[in-house]
Amino acid sequence: MAAKIGPIVSSDHLVNEDAAELSEFEFGLTLANNAFQRWIVRCAAAAGYPDLGAVDVLVLRTVNHRARAKKLADICLVLNIEDTHVVNYALKKLTKLGLVTSKKAGKENMFSTTKKGREACQKYREIRDECLVKSLGVFNDEGEQIGELAGLLRALSGQYDQAARVATSL
Repeated sequence: MAAKIGPIVSSDHLVNEDAAELSEFEFGLTLANNAFQRWIVRCAAAAGYPDLGAVDVLVLRTVNHRARAKKLADICLVLNIEDTHVVNYALKKLTKLGLVTSKKAGKENMFSTTKKGREACQKYREIRDECLVKSLGVFNDEGEQIGELAGLLRALSGQYDQAARVATSL
């Protein structure tokens, strides 16, 4: 019988015996986040946009969502990005590539995808379906669990946001 190895973590100095699973979760989240960012960059490159970084891809997808123009603040809120300069830089890059356009609405700039931007998002989807969704077919029975995991991740993001606010006030 194999001995239990214990939690798989990257920072054993953070492991608290009352919450070892949290350190294990954080390591898994780190690996998943890095793999996800690598994936979306490679998928965008395969769609014809090799110069996009992960934030650029996320911003493009967010701007394209529901075919409605969006304010910078709303894009930041949806992506949970605190630094508006990061998103603004991505929007300028996407605008220069002809994927996004902006229009003044009162004091606000409203961003939307161009025809080229919508086509890029569609090509991204086709590649995603072919390379990722089809390969996840083995998880079809676990689709509900993936949905539950997504809800848990959103809930945990709120916990981390709250902890960040507390740490800032220390």
